Amino acid sequence: MANHTEISAGYPSSLRKLVARKGCWQRYLLLGITTNIAFWAATFLYLKLTPPTYTSSSAINLPGAWSNANINLPDIGYASYENVSPYAALSSQDPREIYKFIAESDPILKAAADQLNMSLEEFGKPRLKLIINTSMMSVDFEGASPQEARNKSLAFYKALQARLNMLRNQEAVQRDIGYQTSLISSQKKLADAHKQLADYKARSGLNSEDQIKDLTTNIEQLRRQRSEIIGQQQQATTRLAQLSNNLKLSAGQATDAFTLQTDQIFQQNLKNYSDASASVVVLESKFLPSYPILITEKAKRDAAQQALLARGESLLGRKVTLADLKQLSLSSNNSGNSVPRDALSQQLVIAQADQTGFTAQAQAIEQQINQLESRLKKLTQLESTLDSLKRNTQIAEAVFSSNLTRLDIGKSNTFGSYPLIQLVIQPTLPENPSSPKDKLVLLGSSLGSLFVSLGLVLLWWRERKNLISDKTVSIERKRMEQ
Repeated sequence: MANHTEISAGYPSSLRKLVARKGCWQRYLLLGITTNIAFWAATFLYLKLTPPTYTSSSAINLPGAWSNANINLPDIGYASYENVSPYAALSSQDPREIYKFIAESDPILKAAADQLNMSLEEFGKPRLKLIINTSMMSVDFEGASPQEARNKSLAFYKALQARLNMLRNQEAVQRDIGYQTSLISSQKKLADAHKQLADYKARSGLNSEDQIKDLTTNIEQLRRQRSEIIGQQQQATTRLAQLSNNLKLSAGQATDAFTLQTDQIFQQNLKNYSDASASVVVLESKFLPSYPILITEKAKRDAAQQALLARGESLLGRKVTLADLKQLSLSSNNSGNSVPRDALSQQLVIAQADQTGFTAQAQAIEQQINQLESRLKKLTQLESTLDSLKRNTQIAEAVFSSNLTRLDIGKSNTFGSYPLIQLVIQPTLPENPSSPKDKLVLLGSSLGSLFVSLGLVLLWWRERKNLISDKTVSIERKRMEQ
């Protein structure tokens, strides 16, 4: 370009004028004037004919949903229920995007348009903008008048609320159906568990663990009682042995003496024999053996002796003699003891009775202990099954109570999947139209006109330089040819 300029500078001015005249600057000037006139005419027509549009702005807040419930069930367990927003665990999921999608759907816009008796095309679509790092969403609606724009925003908000309530109700119904199904199933399992437990209690006779505890306590009490009775029995045995020694009788002989002492027939026969023997002794001291009365008394004595021996053998179950019966007699005094023999015999009878009673009691208690231990062993074997059935019942009760709690809480929580929305900024009533903006339109038109004019000048300048360059090259060639 510099070389072309230098070359052209070496030629006469007549050549340069010729090139300039042939630059066609008039064509570019006419094109520029025509373009600017059309451009500004379109601008003024747009400002004149375009109806004003007003924008009503509002803002909606979407707080997250979070609720929980904890319940302690006495003697059963612990039930808890927690309802967390389904978007909380998804860091990439924004619930506002869900709400934005719902808000831009045709059913909501159609419902809002119906409120204003407008068609869907007349109602238009809102401009929804999510505000970063907040739970806010701005809503803008355009209208032919300020009131129309505001009415569109209000109708849109009502339609959105109605749609969300419908979705919440549908979700609640579906959730209740699931909860009811789970509740019915858990209720049936609970009834079955109760029935199995009741049947087992009736069949086994084991109703609770307290039975085993009470049975163990009773056995221990009987063992202590048996120990006490055995001690008393040993004391009675010792006393019986001591009395037998004082009476010069063995334990067996003391028992025989007690048997004879308590038999009234034997005592009557003994009295008859004693009386007859005494009469014989008296009569023998006075009369000869052939004396009739003495013979008669001897016959009575012999008869009484036979009856006495027969009764003694019947009571003792063995052969006895008068010497045996005399040794077993408790009616005379023991010369070596200051205590009367009959008093010792009474004590012996009491000691014998105590020993017999204590022995019988100890045997009875031992029999009871054996029976209770046998029952305890059986109940202990049944306890594991009872515990298992009780655990199943408690688990069924806990599951049923938990499902019932979830059902009750689920009915009160209707904002799980669709959190509550709040209209934090009421729809505004715009004072100035949002479009067309005269200043922006004029500024845009001015810049457009400037850019078009500058472009045409640059095109003319470029064409002019190219023409001068071509003429210069042609003259240089002619020179070189000459």
